[in-house]
Amino acid sequence: MLKLARRLLMKVDAHMTPDWHQIPDHVRNLEAQGYDGVGTAEMNHDPFMPLLLAAEHTERMEINTGIAVAFARSPMILANLGHDLNAYSKGRFTMGLGSQIRPHITKRFSMPWGAPAAQMKELILAMRAIWANWYSGEPMRFEGKYYNHTLMTPAFTPENKEHGAPKVTLAAVGPVMTEVAGEVADGLIIHPFSNEKYIREVTLPAVDRGLEKSGRSRNDFEISYSPFIISGKDQETFDKEKAAAKNRIAFYGSTPAYKNVLGVHGWGEMQIELNGMSKQGKWQEMGELITDEMLNTFGVMDEPGNVVGAIKERFGDIVDRTSGGFSFVDSDQRQEMVAALRA
Repeated sequence: MLKLARRLLMKVDAHMTPDWHQIPDHVRNLEAQGYDGVGTAEMNHDPFMPLLLAAEHTERMEINTGIAVAFARSPMILANLGHDLNAYSKGRFTMGLGSQIRPHITKRFSMPWGAPAAQMKELILAMRAIWANWYSGEPMRFEGKYYNHTLMTPAFTPENKEHGAPKVTLAAVGPVMTEVAGEVADGLIIHPFSNEKYIREVTLPAVDRGLEKSGRSRNDFEISYSPFIISGKDQETFDKEKAAAKNRIAFYGSTPAYKNVLGVHGWGEMQIELNGMSKQGKWQEMGELITDEMLNTFGVMDEPGNVVGAIKERFGDIVDRTSGGFSFVDSDQRQEMVAALRA
C-alpha cells in the first residue's frame, strides 16, 4: 500500500461525558491534559446542547459533533445551531454530520429519505447558502431537489457575525459519500469500521476526486479517523476492551452498506452471516466470529506503550486528527499518550 508524506500534526480529540453535570470539570481536565478537541455523538442524547457547556468551560479546545444526524434536521435548523455554537465558542465549533441509514431516518426520526449522497450534498450547499446570506449579504435563493430556501428577513438574521460560519465535516464509508465530502465539506470523518487497506485503496481516491471537483487540495481538507484500540493496563482490562471491540466490529459488519469494507480483505461473505445473525438477535454470538486477525486489521491491538507508535506508523501520513480516550490506562499515562500522538 502506498505511503504518503507524513502529515505535520495529528490533533487528538476526546469524547464528551454523557453526564451533563460533570461536563464543566470533565472538559477543563481534558484541556489541561492537552487534548485539542472534544466531541459528541448523536446516540441517546442531543449532540449540540452539551457543546454549549464545553465551550463555556474551556478556552482553546475545539468542540465538534461527531456526528449529528443530518437528515433529522433541515438546513435552516442546522445553520442556526452551527452559527450559535460557533459564535459562542469564538470560532471553535465544527459541525460533523452523518447520514445514518434509511430505517433510522424514516422510522426513528420520521423524516424523508432520498438518495443519501445527493441529498447530503444539497443539504450542505443549502446550509452554506444560508450562511452566505447572513455573513456576506448574498441573496437568499437556494432551490434544489430536496431543499428550498428563498425567504430571509433581517429579523431572522443573526447579529453576532464576527466568527462567521463553522467548518463542516462529513462522515462517510462508501466512495460516493466520501467523494461528496471532498467536494463540499471541510473534512472527512472516517468511520471506525474501516481499515488501512480500505482507506488507501477506496477512501483517499474518492476524497481526491471530490477535491478535484471543488478545485481544492488536501491542504484544504481535514481527515479524522479513530481506529479501534484494544489494549489494557492489566489482563482484565485488556479482555474487556477486546470483547467490546469484537462486539462493535460484528455490529458494524452486519450492515449491508459496509460489506465492501470487509470485502477488500476477502471477508465479504461474513457480512451476510453477521446480518442474518443480527436479525435473529444473536449479538453475543456475532462477536465470537471476529478473529484476532480482524481485530488487528480494524484496530490496533498491543501493549499500552506500543499503541501510539502503531497508530502513527499505520495512519500518520493519512490522518489529521484522531480520538484518544485511552480509558485503559491511568491519567498520567493518558496525558503522555496524547502528547506523543501530537508530536
